[in-house]
Amino acid sequence: MNAVEASTVVYVPPTEVYAFLEDFTGYAGYSEYIQEIHADGDGGPGTTYDITFAWWKLSYTARSTVTDIEPPERIDWKISKDIDARGHWQITPAPEEAPKDHDHASRVVLEIGFDPSSANANAIDLPPLVGLDWVIGKVKPKIEREATRVVERIVADLEGEQRPVTVDIETRS
Repeated sequence: MNAVEASTVVYVPPTEVYAFLEDFTGYAGYSEYIQEIHADGDGGPGTTYDITFAWWKLSYTARSTVTDIEPPERIDWKISKDIDARGHWQITPAPEEAPKDHDHASRVVLEIGFDPSSANANAIDLPPLVGLDWVIGKVKPKIEREATRVVERIVADLEGEQRPVTVDIETRS
């Protein structure tokens, strides 16, 4: 399974980070590729989200299901159609990383794991002469950049202002 992990530090307590991340429908404003999100549930296990992505000539609606929560530390999810993908948000206190002018710091990690070979080629209406392998090759680097963008925007909203954010990215194949 391939994986992308993005992590950073935000200068608020874990409970605030968790509450913010739990409102998944608000994520549509963080990504240029997410067109809309529809929720069915209260954010707890079993809640489903239909997430409509659009890129290039492609549009696709993924269904994500919350599989487990551990407030205020973790939200686990999986994609429940067309590809084997899963991930989580992990929030841990990081007081040692708080600058002198802040009382709190939390490390926030977004991990996304996916198996490209599990993608249902019939789920996406591809233009003529375009293969799924080509699309996957183009999408993988976009996932990494998009994870960074999402984390940067979340930090700005949580802290109430933009600042230079270091986002550590790790990829595994």
